[in-house]
Amino acid sequence: MPVNRRRRPRLPGILATIVTITAVVLALITIRPALAGNDLEAQADPVRIMALGDSITGSPGCWRALLWQKLQAAGVTNTDFVGTLPPQGCGFAYDGENEGHGGYLATNIAGQSLLPGWLAATDPDVVMMHLGTNDVWSNIAPATILAAFSTLVDQMRAGNPGMRILVAQIIPVDPPSCTECAARTVAFNAAIPAWAASRSTAASPITVVDQWTGFVPATDTGDGVHPNAAGDAKIANRWYAPLVAAINGTQPTPTPTGTGSPSPTAGPTPGPTGSPTPTGGSGGGCTATYTIVGQWQGGFQGEVVIANGGSAASRSWTARFAFGAGQTVSQAWGGNVTQSGVDVTVSNASWNGVLAPGASTTAGFIASWTGSNPTPATTCTFG
Repeated sequence: MPVNRRRRPRLPGILATIVTITAVVLALITIRPALAGNDLEAQADPVRIMALGDSITGSPGCWRALLWQKLQAAGVTNTDFVGTLPPQGCGFAYDGENEGHGGYLATNIAGQSLLPGWLAATDPDVVMMHLGTNDVWSNIAPATILAAFSTLVDQMRAGNPGMRILVAQIIPVDPPSCTECAARTVAFNAAIPAWAASRSTAASPITVVDQWTGFVPATDTGDGVHPNAAGDAKIANRWYAPLVAAINGTQPTPTPTGTGSPSPTAGPTPGPTGSPTPTGGSGGGCTATYTIVGQWQGGFQGEVVIANGGSAASRSWTARFAFGAGQTVSQAWGGNVTQSGVDVTVSNASWNGVLAPGASTTAGFIASWTGSNPTPATTCTFG
């Protein structure tokens, strides 16, 4: 009978398998921390911001430089301004890449599909758009300009469904060569809030930023169109609070819904008082200034500026006021706003409660109104 011999294991093959498995395990152990590190780096990536517009944005658009400087001074440094155009000289170094294309119309940018290429090259998280001046100059109807805006918004969301979009009610213009431009700008700006409300979503909110109210072409521009130093400061200040909210991901849909459409002839108008009204607030040097920065039929945009006039930094702040004519807050940014009946309380957000002596911050809101819109007395206290 044949001998039943036990087959000896093939040691070289087994050893090779063990070596291979060991190498894979070691590789995984090595790769895992590296991947974790990459995740941390991804979390620390700055918010990419595109300033989109025409020559008011880009030539040289020093409001962008002032806005960047204001962000830095407030400790908001997790930003990267992006664009295919380089910064221009504004007297100091700043992060100034942008998409401010002189002479461009919104209708042309949309019609020629220029934006997708700019988006692909820069990959923004936030777009702040001051666009439409050249369309207004060319006597293009507001509905046509806003149809182009809708195309641009669709293109933004195609690449980034969570795009945060800030749209300006553009600065007033009064050039000698276009006597009708001022009235056309009013009509265009008046149509923007309702358009924004119809296109805003929870995932990709559209914030209307009033750059029109309080801007005076005679003193804030050098030629009736392009901002001078005073105009640049006003534009930067108006962008600041909505942009900070968008950077921090706290910006809700800031356009009113169900409050009626703005009058096509009235446009945004200053509040009844015509100027900010500082009131109350002696709590540790806290002062609050309530301002109506834009108003249309059935709705308005307001803001409360909190300032530290004391000698010590604040830990938190709270402003309070009472509406006297049935106004109702619908959206807010730059602070936490609650309303109980006529009483409104505005408290700091997580990022702006600490105010050094002499520092200030702004909380903005959208509210409805009927009949009248008086300015309430406002008090402020530090925590």
